[in-house]
Amino acid sequence: MNERTTALITGANKGIGYEIAAGLGALGWSVGIGARDERRREDAVAALRAAGVDAFGVPLDVTDDASVRAAAVLLEERAGRLDVLVNNAGVAGAWPDTPSTATPDDVRAVLETNVVGVIRVTNAMLPLLRRSEHPRIVNQSSHVGSLTLQSTPGVDFGGVSAAYSPSKTYLTALTVQYAKELAGTAVKVNGACPGYVATDLNGFRGTSTPADGARVAIRLATLPDDGPTGGLFDADGAVPW
Repeated sequence: MNERTTALITGANKGIGYEIAAGLGALGWSVGIGARDERRREDAVAALRAAGVDAFGVPLDVTDDASVRAAAVLLEERAGRLDVLVNNAGVAGAWPDTPSTATPDDVRAVLETNVVGVIRVTNAMLPLLRRSEHPRIVNQSSHVGSLTLQSTPGVDFGGVSAAYSPSKTYLTALTVQYAKELAGTAVKVNGACPGYVATDLNGFRGTSTPADGARVAIRLATLPDDGPTGGLFDADGAVPW
């Protein structure tokens, strides 16, 4: 079994997820590259290994029960535990995303990945996380999920949204509830707001790089034992809900 600190990052074959894997790998960690697409997953693993990272592929579709169970078995066999889970996989959904034009199917598709997928993966990995001395869960959220920021006059976080922004609001609420349930254990659960990062999620219109966006999640993944839990954070500190 691998004695290194082991992390699993979902949606890690590209963008912010890849950079989170690279950052944690640079610390000497063993990083699981969770992704659905086999070729992209293995290309990412190869690139990380070429950079000296102990990376391994984890076939993982967060919307599929059997896929998630298989990923948990793989980690069990490889390391016997999981130290850090980064729930990074996410989808933007259809656009325009206004409530009056969104269909129920549009909304369900986004929630299935951005919220239900997080529950599915987290619950499957919790038994392995509980075996770690310093377990951390990082949920990749967004400023657009902040009800405070969304309702502040003059503040614009990407326009009106019926699916994507509310999915991140739900994710923040879910993060708080996991933290409450796991209070008194070693598990810390926090949400990360990476900022407006240039990825395919926004057509590469973002103003910062994936490496920039990965820093918050890396910081939360490496929190000390007296660090916070149940919070939402960006590069500058706590973000209002």
